[in-house]
Amino acid sequence: MKTLLFLLSLTMLAASVFADGPVRHVVHFKFKKEATPEQIDNLCKEFAALPSKIKEIESFEWGTNSSPEGLDKGFKHCWVIGFKSAKDRDVYLKHPAHQAFVGIAKPILDDVMVVDFTPEKKP
Repeated sequence: MKTLLFLLSLTMLAASVFADGPVRHVVHFKFKKEATPEQIDNLCKEFAALPSKIKEIESFEWGTNSSPEGLDKGFKHCWVIGFKSAKDRDVYLKHPAHQAFVGIAKPILDDVMVVDFTPEKKP
């Protein structure tokens, strides 16, 4: 019985270690009304510079809202950052370059929404 429990525990541990897959980090910004176009443009450039500073970033895309639905709730800018694993995402979050970027962003942001997910495979 002890051997069976040990093997089951080992299997669960291995599954949790190897189950870690790619992570998408989706960031939406709503800027303060007082934020100038120059400040927003500078922030976008600073964000776009992060892949050259943080090697864990695997992919980086961004754009402004173009949906005709009108459901953006004021979140006009969106970034999708790809990582090979949750561990790489966690390195990014604590990285000094990311922390410096957050310091630049906070004064001109009204709100931020972040959603992280592991992409599902098609059936």
